[in-house]
Amino acid sequence: MVAVSAIMTAGGAMAADTAEDARFKAIYSAEWTWREHQRADDEDSGDRISPHLPDVGPAAQADRLRMWTDVTAKLAAIDPAKLSAENKVNFEIYKDQIATLLTAQRYRDYEKPLNADTSFWGNVAGTARQSFKTEQDYRNYLSMLGEMPRYFDQQIANMKAGEARGFTPPKITVEGRDATVTSITDPKTVEENPFYAPFAKMPATIPAATQEELRAAGAAAIRDKVIPAHRTLLAFLRDEYIPHAKVALDAYSLPDGKAYYQSKIKEFTTLDLTPAQIHQIGLDEVAKIHAEMLDVMKEVKFQGDLPAFLTFLRTDPRFYAKTPDELLKDAAWIAKRFDGKAKDWFGHLPRSRFAIIPVPADIAPFYTGGRGGPGVYLVNTYNLPSRPLYSLTALTLHESAPGHAFQMPLAAENKDLPPFRQNTYISAYGEGWALYCEKLGVEMGMYETPYDRFGMLSYQMWRAARLVVDTGIHSEGWSREQAQKYLHDNTALADHEIETEVDRYIAWPGQALSYYLGEKTILDARAKAEKALGPKFNIRAFHDTVLQMGSVPMPVLQARIDRFIAEGGKGPYPDEE
Repeated sequence: MVAVSAIMTAGGAMAADTAEDARFKAIYSAEWTWREHQRADDEDSGDRISPHLPDVGPAAQADRLRMWTDVTAKLAAIDPAKLSAENKVNFEIYKDQIATLLTAQRYRDYEKPLNADTSFWGNVAGTARQSFKTEQDYRNYLSMLGEMPRYFDQQIANMKAGEARGFTPPKITVEGRDATVTSITDPKTVEENPFYAPFAKMPATIPAATQEELRAAGAAAIRDKVIPAHRTLLAFLRDEYIPHAKVALDAYSLPDGKAYYQSKIKEFTTLDLTPAQIHQIGLDEVAKIHAEMLDVMKEVKFQGDLPAFLTFLRTDPRFYAKTPDELLKDAAWIAKRFDGKAKDWFGHLPRSRFAIIPVPADIAPFYTGGRGGPGVYLVNTYNLPSRPLYSLTALTLHESAPGHAFQMPLAAENKDLPPFRQNTYISAYGEGWALYCEKLGVEMGMYETPYDRFGMLSYQMWRAARLVVDTGIHSEGWSREQAQKYLHDNTALADHEIETEVDRYIAWPGQALSYYLGEKTILDARAKAEKALGPKFNIRAFHDTVLQMGSVPMPVLQARIDRFIAEGGKGPYPDEE
């Protein structure tokens, strides 16, 4: 006899929890608890100040390989047919997560803990920009600072192992990145060090004497732990790692490169596509968007061809902010304009809010134009002539609301989801959703001028062109210059941004493929639902259904929209219209 108990599904219905469900829950609960202890603080970790940096040494890496190998075997023993309807979906998502983690561990991705614009030391530095509210936050921070020498030594050892087998980012993408370390090693006083920032202004709820104690301990930790760890790293980068990084750009030149690149395609797109198939999709989509761009040129009565129009957009002063403050204020105004439209397009809104802040100066030269996540929308104010205002609306919809500032918080706030769905990020889903939000801006009336709409199209073209460029670099022998020229000729991106973007694609194989393929999946699913449901289609219900799932592989999203159609377009929340 099978024991059953009642559980509440995400849609509010009751479902039977079978013995097989219990077995599955025991597997993922144990692994997730273990996995949480492996995590580092990084720029997307929200308000949590962890007292520890992760163990990334050889024994810990071997433990991760054993754990995910063992979990894979346990999942193979589960019969999905015996799971509840809700857990059938959970099983598919969780199995994909574990397969991705295990594959990355087998390829020893941890031996390359950096790319062109992101690094383990940069992620740690992000902790200093978090919100410190309590004495315990500061004590956790002090504990973390004390672990920095151990953590940096382990990462350097991993990088040396990667270097020995030719598993490094290409040299061109890491040259000059040592400058992101000197911002920690060079300040003349501890108080000027970025890691001291949380101590500069402390909450009034912490007694003055305790504040002084914490400041003194912080200054000592920065002087005795943080700065020496960064000096060791800086010497390693300058004397060994950067000079000996591999010269070839393509993923195929890495150990077992063809299989490795295919694994990255699967990880970042969750789809079974070959590089050649993706390359062709990119070429086809670029051609479609090109035609839409020409329509906007006719609308503004521009006399000339597309290259001339792109030159005009890149050089006319009217399209660029004169001060960093102007750029930040324009981004804030766009975000507030969306707030006035949100209720018409979404039935369920996140409780979490976000701040708009500039990208820190030490990483800004190598960073993207903007980046968002729970609690923050980072706007890059470095090199203002490369930050066009006509693209700012699209950027803001993507990086703040309703893009990343909706998707990630709504997943975290959905207590009906198991934790492995609340707190993980699948690039095809997250980036696909954010790019979809850029396009949704047309329907929402967010683009006030044809130039703004062209900025959106340029961003769509940018992501479609990534399909061509990423596969071109990593599977078809494209040069860095060839990739830059392709973006220069097809998008309105500034040349500085083109350079930083191409270096990101070179150093991070496959990640650039997630955006457009994820958006295309959402758009295709919406078109299918609109056709099937006709007048019953409700855009708020559709958006709530997509966002209610958390971060999921694309086949899971497609199946959920098929169920949305079968249920007559009903949204996931009881009060859905």
